[in-house]
Amino acid sequence: MIDMIDFLNYLINGSLVGLLYALIAMGFIVIYRASKVFNFAQGELVVFGGFIVWWMVIQTGLPLVVALPLAMVVSAIFGLIIERIFFSRLVGESGFAMVMVTIGLLILIRGLILLIFGPQVRPFPIIFPLKPVIIGDILIPRSLLIGAVITVVVGLGLSWFFNNTRAGLKMTAVAEDHQVALSMGISVKRSIAFAWALGAVLSTLGAIIYLSGKSLNFLASDIGLSALPVALLAGFESIAGVLLAGLIVGAVQGLVTAYVDPVIGGAVGSVFPFVIMLVILFIRPTGMFGWRTIERV
Repeated sequence: MIDMIDFLNYLINGSLVGLLYALIAMGFIVIYRASKVFNFAQGELVVFGGFIVWWMVIQTGLPLVVALPLAMVVSAIFGLIIERIFFSRLVGESGFAMVMVTIGLLILIRGLILLIFGPQVRPFPIIFPLKPVIIGDILIPRSLLIGAVITVVVGLGLSWFFNNTRAGLKMTAVAEDHQVALSMGISVKRSIAFAWALGAVLSTLGAIIYLSGKSLNFLASDIGLSALPVALLAGFESIAGVLLAGLIVGAVQGLVTAYVDPVIGGAVGSVFPFVIMLVILFIRPTGMFGWRTIERV
């Protein structure tokens, strides 16, 4: 017999975790929309952003209202540097070449983090109050609840930006085809640079929500892998669709972890989202909300 209160706790908290995955997945999607690059280093950008926040708050002692915006600016600059050094000269090259660069970037960023900050586990600053929100018998972590609101606002804002603004429509054109965009007078390099800066900022925002009051080291990059099923399930072009995909993945993962793992004695919950992802992609390779493409063969 399933206890309804426990069920609601698992469902609600799982859904909130899924929205955190959705925020990280937006970084994948923003970069992919502009450059057609699947960024394998997205998890490392989360860790880098986390260390920047840690350094700003703990090491320099700046108040949060100053430290957090500065961390966002530093992250955006880091994203621009990545694009300038590694991707500005690859415009028009094959997607495979760019993906291989992101794999090298993953190793490079992880090495830089270990070199600059070391392998030690650091206490991440408490950004959000640790006291949970209590609604009857339901306990909701305050950081996840606030993070869910932020994720929905950011997701809707980005969706509006890409569909209704001149800059967003230019980035959409770049996502369709670099050569066609160049022929229309659109600066492909500028669009890709903006996408990398925005992707780095989203990763830092995800780190703030994910790590608030927890511990920080380079292993926190695993959340990038956890967010991957959400990005693939939604389709790599849909910003609004990633919110629904996050809710689905998070809710299923929470329920499977609660009810299946104790029976089987294994971490089924951690792999089940990938099973859902594979099933959906088998039925619809572009994901639930991805763009359909027609190619001549």
